[in-house]
Formats: sequence, C-alpha cells, structure tokens
Amino acid sequence: MKHSIGFIGGGRVTKILLQGFKNKKVQFGKVIVTDTNPEVLTNLRKQFPEVESADAKSAAVQDIVFIALHPPVVMDVLEAVKTDVKVDATVISLAPKINMPKLSMKLGHVINIARFIPNATSFINEGFNPVTFAPAFNSTVKKEVLDLLGTLGATFEVPEEKLESYAILSAMLPTYFWFQWRELSEIGIKIGLTEEESKKSINDTIIASLDLMYKSGLSASEVIDLIPVKPIGEHEPQISDIYNSKLIALFEKIKP
Repeated sequence: MKHSIGFIGGGRVTKILLQGFKNKKVQFGKVIVTDTNPEVLTNLRKQFPEVESADAKSAAVQDIVFIALHPPVVMDVLEAVKTDVKVDATVISLAPKINMPKLSMKLGHVINIARFIPNATSFINEGFNPVTFAPAFNSTVKKEVLDLLGTLGATFEVPEEKLESYAILSAMLPTYFWFQWRELSEIGIKIGLTEEESKKSINDTIIASLDLMYKSGLSASEVIDLIPVKPIGEHEPQISDIYNSKLIALFEKIKP
C-alpha cells in the first residue's frame, strides 16, 4: 500500500522534495499540499499535476506529514492541526529552531516525529541531508523513512543538537557561492570564452579544487600555498569577517 503524504507549506523546500521524489519515480497514494498563498499552489501543480491542494487539516491527516514552514509560524500551525494528525502518522519537520520537545508539546500523541534539514541539491538527488528521530520512533518505520529520504541523496542520522549547524554549513552553504560562480561565468565570457567553456572551466576546477583541499592529505595552508598569485587576496580578511559575523550570528538566531 502506497503512503499518502501531506505538505503543510508549499514553498521552495516542498518543490525541491517533490522534484527529488519525481526524479526517482517515488509513488504515493496521495499528495496533499497546503499553503496560504494560492499562487504558490497553482505554480506547484503546474510542475506536479498529481498534487492536490487543500487546507492544512487535510494535509495533516495523511500518513506522512511534512512541516514545511518557517520557524515563527510552526507552533501556531501545529496548534491548529494537532487533533487532525493521526496517532500512527509520521511527522517530519523541515524547520530549524523548533526542536523535538517543542514539536512534542503540540503532537504528544504522535510517536514517529523526525526533523530533517534538506539541501537544495536534493532537487537533483544529490542532497546532503541530516535527520534526527524522536527517541521512541518505531524502528521499522524509521527504516522506511530513511529509504524514502535516501532517494533525495545522502541522508544520515545525527544528534539533534547538530541540525542547526548543518543548516548553516550544508542547507544554506550553496548560497554563499552560487552568485560568485554566476559572476565568474560572466567574466569568462567577457575575456574570450564561450558560455559553455566558461561554465565547464568553473565546474571542473571547483570539483577538483575541493578534492585537492579535502582529499590530498595536504593541510589547508599547504593547499592555499600551491598558487602564489592571489588576485583578490587583499580582500580575504574582509570576506572572512563577513562569513564569521553573518553566519555565526545566523546560527545563534536559528538554534533552539
């Protein structure tokens, strides 16, 4: 029997997960998505015709319920739907900050509660996705959930207190670089490469550079020393400052 799933929240993370499941041809008995913005649901259904739009209570009664909301609204929404969630349901929260004790405050009758921090790369099934399960989570159901989430990419169980750290260093990490790669690609075109040549140069070199940094056996300082000319080296302290001030402050904001 195929499980039904409900998404409370139909934004970007829901689109990422649905696309990842679609790529792997994962089938569900029913897919219910609710969102306060009708336009979000309309656009989602264009990409995923199988999605049924409904209210939050309808999403909450499914076999697997994903809480795909921003942290400030999670508790209020759970209060509104807590009596609709089935005792034997699996509830998976995708939000940082709202920890297991807080979820259990609203869903005390539900044993199978998990927290999952997905990465945007799950869109192409190459996610790096930590998950935490409630202590009493049923072991058989846990295997099923890990198999399901594993279709999205690398899925691994971690202590709950590490989830927000992974949110900073995995879930949000691509945003620290994507705009730079786009800019470099445009510079490549300006200095004589085709768009395809520029993209391939950046893609292949970044992948190899990561392997050099983390798989060569050299220290970070030794790797950095391999290239003597550093065109933006004078700005490195400023960039490091931005990383430290912005990311640590954000971590403090999102941790429970």
